[in-house]
Amino acid sequence: MPAKKKRLRSTCPLANALDILGDRWTLLVLRDLVFYGKREFNEFLNGGEGIATNVLAERLERLCCSGLVTRHDHPTNGKKYVYRATRKGIDLIPTMVELVLWSERHLPEVKVPRERLEPLIKDKEGFIQGLRGNLLAELKMAERSHLSQAHPN
Repeated sequence: MPAKKKRLRSTCPLANALDILGDRWTLLVLRDLVFYGKREFNEFLNGGEGIATNVLAERLERLCCSGLVTRHDHPTNGKKYVYRATRKGIDLIPTMVELVLWSERHLPEVKVPRERLEPLIKDKEGFIQGLRGNLLAELKMAERSHLSQAHPN
């Protein structure tokens, strides 16, 4: 899906990033995609956060339009879509990791499961690079698959 050009309201990089990411749900949808491997609408919907279907549909559309996520037809069910992070979306992994670590340090009521937090504390860069590598490999395979479906020999 091509990204829609939207007029920027300011020249501030943070303000423009927040225009895309700064609502209650967008980073949570991206989190589920990147960290938990969710790819289908119902997987996001059943993520435990209580997002409404119309809100989820709008956030997925916004993520696609901003170039952070792609949407493709499901390989086995023509009524469904599969969502994947783009390179642009994958580039947000370090930011999301830092938000997790910040939250763990400064919000004592937040309880990140130790098994999820340990890899970040022990080797943050290795964790980021491993996750990034896995997602880029998945993206590359999906791109090849979609190209071969679009141009069968």
